[in-house]
Amino acid sequence: MADKHLSTQFDSELNGVSSRVMELGGLVESQIRRAIYAFTQFNAEAADEVFEIEARVNQMEIDIDRELSSIIARRQPTARDLRLLIAILKTTANLERVGDETTKMARMVRSIIESGSARALPSSELRVAADLASGLLRKALDAFARLDTAAAVAILKEDDAIDREFDGFVRKLITYMMEDPRKISASLDLLFLAKAIERIGDHAKNIAEFIIYVVKGEDVRHASMEAIESAVK
Repeated sequence: MADKHLSTQFDSELNGVSSRVMELGGLVESQIRRAIYAFTQFNAEAADEVFEIEARVNQMEIDIDRELSSIIARRQPTARDLRLLIAILKTTANLERVGDETTKMARMVRSIIESGSARALPSSELRVAADLASGLLRKALDAFARLDTAAAVAILKEDDAIDREFDGFVRKLITYMMEDPRKISASLDLLFLAKAIERIGDHAKNIAEFIIYVVKGEDVRHASMEAIESAVK
């Protein structure tokens, strides 16, 4: 991920913390996979595994933050090196929040199972959005490892597809609740689950924006797609 520096030790430290972020990303991806399995199969055991992984994700975030703070204090980096460390810090925070969203998913699955309405709910459509979000996070981590701005732009565009899936599912769920008011409570759990999936896509998008920040020195948060594409040229 990091360019070579005059200080071999600094370069080693950057590579080390970068590897830790990729390791955290892999752990969060496994958490997403268990959450997806939990809600597609309404499997309580898989939901419990999501909670177990969350504790490891939280601890890794703390460890990486501590390591980053130490590097910044000792090396006092500037320019692109500082941007890279800031982006790593923010990426770590976003990965931890993805873990939070998967935990919400597992909690909603538990609630739906306990309601006894699991098999009656229209949950299959959520698998498409969940797979899109999981794939987007994987692409974002890969692009971050390579600091690939072209891939980052593609990720920002792809996030729109997840938003469209979410909007379509919400419309369908509202219709479903109107047709069968007895399922409103469980349907609301499903709605919150869908929102958690959408948020995973948003965090992947954030990571893509950090890539552009590191390479180009441009903060493209809240910028139009036209402005973003101009910034990476």
